[in-house]
Amino acid sequence: MLVAGCSAVFLGGVWLQPVVSSQAPEQETHAQRAERFRQMSANFEKTGLATPFKGITANGQIETGLFAIRSTGVSTEPVRKAAEAFLASISKAQRDKSTFGVDDPEWRKWMNQDFYARQGVSFLEMTDAQRESGIALLRAGLSAKGLKQTRDIMRLNHTLGEMDHDDFDRYGEWRYHVTVMGQPSATEPWGWQLDGHHAIINYFVLGDQVVMTPFFAGSEPVVAPMGKYKGTSVLQDEQNRGLAMIRALSDTQRAKAILTSSKTGNLNLTEAWKDNVVLDYAGLRVADMTDAQRKQLVDLIALYIDNMDDGHARVKMDDVRRHLDKTWFAWMGKTDDGAVFYYRIHSPVILIEFDHQVPANLKAYAKDPNAPNPQHIHVVVRTPNGNDYGKDLLRQHYLQHPHATAGQ
Repeated sequence: MLVAGCSAVFLGGVWLQPVVSSQAPEQETHAQRAERFRQMSANFEKTGLATPFKGITANGQIETGLFAIRSTGVSTEPVRKAAEAFLASISKAQRDKSTFGVDDPEWRKWMNQDFYARQGVSFLEMTDAQRESGIALLRAGLSAKGLKQTRDIMRLNHTLGEMDHDDFDRYGEWRYHVTVMGQPSATEPWGWQLDGHHAIINYFVLGDQVVMTPFFAGSEPVVAPMGKYKGTSVLQDEQNRGLAMIRALSDTQRAKAILTSSKTGNLNLTEAWKDNVVLDYAGLRVADMTDAQRKQLVDLIALYIDNMDDGHARVKMDDVRRHLDKTWFAWMGKTDDGAVFYYRIHSPVILIEFDHQVPANLKAYAKDPNAPNPQHIHVVVRTPNGNDYGKDLLRQHYLQHPHATAGQ
């Protein structure tokens, strides 16, 4: 998209001057664009939900026995109370459009792209009190780090609007939707979802267990070069510490980890509508790392998991450590300063993808609008083998409580 009336900005290490279009684009009314977006969204949903949920696997077969209903000893009462307070703060009309059954396909209806027609109540339409209640729900489920990252992604979506013709009909800090699945409960399964451009959080709760995947974080730009939130940045640690990880390997290890040194496009494999991807393990096994390298990788994984509230992050990291020798680290791209790259961390219980992306909404600012750059990043965290959205825990719950209506 070409940008007029905006000064040069510092992106990707250089000052860039946006291109000014010499020909005005064909005008589209608000209603026409909204209808086009609805049709695009419906088409994605139809295709994406055509196959029932199975889960991400390494070979097409679910590895069983990985997840069990158990007590973690970490209370979920704060997030339950926050959800109850949020539902009480919104109107009946808002509740009617933002509450679904715990096994509703709504869980799978998320998409990073800004055009996606989302369900639920948006922060944009909330009163100040309702908005604070919605933020309180995020605060209860996330760590301080996770809340800051999420809010900064929302703020950078405002920056994107500023940089793209002040298009706040399409972008903006508050264009994020909240839905609640099931009834918040101390014993029955339930959860909530945040869905918006570059920020998706699925938060499933059963007793004192939490599953917070699929989780998506990203931004374009990742550092605000101007405007209301100038200087705000996200995903820099994930970028820099990923690069430090590949550089910590020996030449022999690096030869195994690096699948290709070329990166010319987007490489993430498990974004929206990819719940059933078959993705074999690749790269370097953690079992073949030194103790120091293993610790470095665990710390890199924790950087992603620590977006959860602190107690449940510790529970998840214990699970990660139990499967550490079956964990793999893969890399695509170069490893020099300023390189663009993709990396993946994959085990039976976690899948993390980091990807420098091709410019999408800020092509006019890019030195090469068709090449990935560090100012557009996508990150995905998944729970393989059928437990994204807590679905394996939900399946087991229904087996133990046959009075419940599973999957209808």
